[in-house]
Amino acid sequence: MSKAQWMQENLKPGEIYAGLILGKEGQPDHHLFLLEAKPADKLNWEAAKAWAASVGGEMPTRREQSLLFANCGQEFEPYYYWSGEQGAGTPSYAWLQGFDGGYQGYGHKSDEYRARAVRRLIIE
Repeated sequence: MSKAQWMQENLKPGEIYAGLILGKEGQPDHHLFLLEAKPADKLNWEAAKAWAASVGGEMPTRREQSLLFANCGQEFEPYYYWSGEQGAGTPSYAWLQGFDGGYQGYGHKSDEYRARAVRRLIIE
């Protein structure tokens, strides 16, 4: 199957193909698609997760956000965006990706930041 055929079969209207995420042993794990939808306002973490689900997606992981920054950075405002990952050992915090310089850090879940949703296509 050609790349064009694969994209036609797997890319939904309005989505952007972000790239391939590798699994633990370096093997391809899943393809990542950035959804077109954007919330109107900044959201706290719980609201961002609910919003992502409402548009048929999920919040990206930290690794996925790195790929989004590298391959789709132009699709983001120069601001911080929530990931779907909590801070390790700190359940009141979650990870963020800065799309102005690539910094990853964490914010309190009650704080409000931007959000985007992704779709994953698992490679079997």
